[in-house]
Amino acid sequence: MLHPYQIYSVAISHKLKDFFLKDTNNYIEFWDCPSKQKWPLHTLVDKDFKSFDSVPIFPCKSSWNFCKKRKCDSILLQWRMLFQVVDLKGRNFLELLDDNLNSIKLLNIKGGPWLQQFGHSNLLYTRATRAIVNHIPISKYCLRFFPREDFSCPCGIYPIETRRYILHRYKRFNKYWSPKRNTLAYFALFLQFNPSAFSFS
Repeated sequence: MLHPYQIYSVAISHKLKDFFLKDTNNYIEFWDCPSKQKWPLHTLVDKDFKSFDSVPIFPCKSSWNFCKKRKCDSILLQWRMLFQVVDLKGRNFLELLDDNLNSIKLLNIKGGPWLQQFGHSNLLYTRATRAIVNHIPISKYCLRFFPREDFSCPCGIYPIETRRYILHRYKRFNKYWSPKRNTLAYFALFLQFNPSAFSFS
């Protein structure tokens, strides 16, 4: 099924083909006329274009941007629904808040809130992802795969190293987690101040 804009492109291509076949001397010139040069014809075209108000009868069928937005909205809706299901998100998912202490909304604009915090560094993003889904190189996680090995906490105080212990009570790191500041921004700062947290040794 062709999009309406593709149909228009095909029609224009046929017209151009007829134009060129009609006479071998026929040709088209393209001129680069930036608006800053204030070419009179450019001003007229610009004014005419801005005054043209197109109201399509079927916007979803005639607007490429509308189609993309509708598809994107559909994906985001499905994403939000799946994200609310504990079994799909993961029972160990680290719930973080935005700066207003609200649940973080799932957005794709400019990478969304997650990428805005960690996107500047692949290593930081990797460590954050590990910690958020609790698939991290710590004792509790390793014990699931090697139950017979000894995975005592390196601090020597706690019986086994867990994510909660690292974030709330582990004094090994310079800046440890505060339960009153469980925001995504503060979590990013925690990872930046403690580069060895949730990383492979």
